[in-house]
Amino acid sequence: MTAELIIQRAGPSLTVQDFGRLGYLSQGLSRGGAADRLALVEGVALLGQTTDHAALEMAGYGGEFTVTASVRIALTGAPMLAQLDDQMLVWNASHLMKPGQILRIGAAQNGVYGYLHFGGGIATDMVLGSRASHLTAGLGPALKAGDRLPLAPDATQATGLHFTPRNRCSGGVVRIIQSAQTHMFSEAQQKRFTETVFEKTTHANRQGAELAFEGAPFATEDQLSILSQIIVPGDIQMTGSGAPFVLLPECQTTGGYPRIGTVLPDDLPLVAQASPGSRLQFRFVTLDEGLTTYRTPDETYREVRRHIHPLIRDPREMHDLLSYQLIGGVTRGDE
Repeated sequence: MTAELIIQRAGPSLTVQDFGRLGYLSQGLSRGGAADRLALVEGVALLGQTTDHAALEMAGYGGEFTVTASVRIALTGAPMLAQLDDQMLVWNASHLMKPGQILRIGAAQNGVYGYLHFGGGIATDMVLGSRASHLTAGLGPALKAGDRLPLAPDATQATGLHFTPRNRCSGGVVRIIQSAQTHMFSEAQQKRFTETVFEKTTHANRQGAELAFEGAPFATEDQLSILSQIIVPGDIQMTGSGAPFVLLPECQTTGGYPRIGTVLPDDLPLVAQASPGSRLQFRFVTLDEGLTTYRTPDETYREVRRHIHPLIRDPREMHDLLSYQLIGGVTRGDE
């Protein structure tokens, strides 16, 4: 019998996400997929799975969940308050969830997008080569209370693993490369852009994020003559008000605003995960530097796996302590 995830209560933007859909840009469909692709890799690394597994993306708030069979879970991305029945769960770790238990995931403590992964992965139907919901394009739903999702069989059993990721939920310095229109901005404008400290506003979603700043608007002399061109996630458009807007996974595929630069894929989660009010600053790097530091999902997976270690639990907080065989070091076998 196929295990199922049952959503008892859903946050405002709860969706299934993977790495999205490649190859449809010419047909007007952007890549989509997880806003924080690194968090996807971290989750499958904790569960020892391949990088093509889908997970739940929770924007700002999670919800309440139950399962119909025992399943391993992992929690990554923006840390949220998570509780399995009366036991608080460690974030960036893997755990065992059993039928009858209620997993409650509350508000993000820092950052925006949290991820709930399952052993075996979510087994919803593939559409155009992906399970990801692309709400802007009308592909896949925003999940709601009462929805049931099938879970694929899990080939392994290891849980109780943990790792500490680099903080990417509090803003910071974001590396960018030149875009096709960087040259349209004067050297003085480019210098001012990299010296400016921006703040992420509340006008942000899976399409993009608006940044606020103090000072004169950024503009080019010829920006009214720019024809619409192909745009991709990571592009930094200068809107009509002269404020930058960083494109995220569900962005449109063409646009006519001038682009001062493009965020490196490895740094895009810094923008997506920044909470409103977080400070961001941009630094130009060369294309060669960007290519040299780029890591594929498989490379990131191997790096995360090297830093995973057993989760150390405090015996005073272990409500199931008596179920362990403590003398010989043998556990009950499902942790």
